[in-house]
Amino acid sequence: MSCPALPEGFDFTDPDVYRTRVPLPEFAQLRETAPVWWNAQPHGIAGFGDDGYWVVTRHEDVKEVSTKPDVFSANLNTSIIRFNESMTRDQIDVQKLIMLNMDPPEHTRVRQIVQRGFTPRAIRALEDALRHRAARIVDEARQKGSGDFVTDIACELPLQAIAELIGIPQDDRARIFDWSNKMIAYDDPELAITEEVGTNAAMELISYAMNLAAERKECPAKDIVSRLVAAEDDGNLGSDEFGFFVLLLAVAGNETTRNAITHGMHAFLTHPDQWELYKRERPATAAEEIVRWATPVVSFQRTATQDTELGGAKIKKGQRVGIFYSSANNDPEVFDHPEVFDITRDPNPHLGFGGGGPHFCLGKSLAVLEINLIFNAIADALPGISLAGDPRRLRSAWLNGVKELQVQYG
Repeated sequence: MSCPALPEGFDFTDPDVYRTRVPLPEFAQLRETAPVWWNAQPHGIAGFGDDGYWVVTRHEDVKEVSTKPDVFSANLNTSIIRFNESMTRDQIDVQKLIMLNMDPPEHTRVRQIVQRGFTPRAIRALEDALRHRAARIVDEARQKGSGDFVTDIACELPLQAIAELIGIPQDDRARIFDWSNKMIAYDDPELAITEEVGTNAAMELISYAMNLAAERKECPAKDIVSRLVAAEDDGNLGSDEFGFFVLLLAVAGNETTRNAITHGMHAFLTHPDQWELYKRERPATAAEEIVRWATPVVSFQRTATQDTELGGAKIKKGQRVGIFYSSANNDPEVFDHPEVFDITRDPNPHLGFGGGGPHFCLGKSLAVLEINLIFNAIADALPGISLAGDPRRLRSAWLNGVKELQVQYG
């Protein structure tokens, strides 16, 4: 294969890149010329004390890495592909307590416990309440006439769903929103969030969740918290484990779904034929295409536990391997015309919920439900919604985030 013609020093985790765009043309170059490519970095810039990582761009290779936790570990360096160079090893190691950063068998144990809250029956039990909440959220936005779609609509249903799911009082949802924003926004100087502020927000959220767990141990209620922590046996989470689980939910269940909804609305409004189609037919395939198109998590990483080979590249033990879902979800070997936003796309084997394996998104069914409910509500109450400005993107090394999307609601 030939070498990709990338600018010197190009880095697929450079937060300045994602502040303006997802580097889809560069991903396409790699898929064609070097599907597993060594991305050199200045020593230690990502917080790991190394000199770079492998970029995995093809759909089949991302799936292979995802389904081999014995070869590609989420635990050794965590799943987050880039921190700041000031990040200490102790700060990284603390994050190994989050399920996202565990390997089997510990990951298997924790996942088997927490998935009790994500059974089809549990999700169905939320549907009526979330449908009413979606209608109310959209109606309140309609009364404003115009505003920021992110804060008025996109963030509200995921937050309320989390609160509903785990029994957090609705009055506390703004605190969860604030804490989660601070945890993931340390790369964006406009938000004036330092790593210290982000760390403090994470500790506040964990403390809140641990207190909630302690309350449920003393006085169980009919909610997921009680099911996960109240019984005194090995099949339940400790208060600290529950705290880190809520931390994960605040990002995985809030930031990602919020950004999928925002990107989905922008896609509809820049592809008016698809918006007309959606309003008319409400295809069941729409949510999956919205997630493929948005791919809210651009990438996670794994670390090689042994010397191995992938896509023709020889990967050494201890090297980091970036799995780029945004590239995989635009792989023309898998998707016909991936550059086209097509809400009738079927089949749609996108990796927006992960590449399979042990870390496949636990909350996929809930996310799809939320996306369906909110866009049905928007189509019913705001059929004439229109853009009032370009999206303002989050500066982040691994999230495809939107901070603001101004719209006219009618």
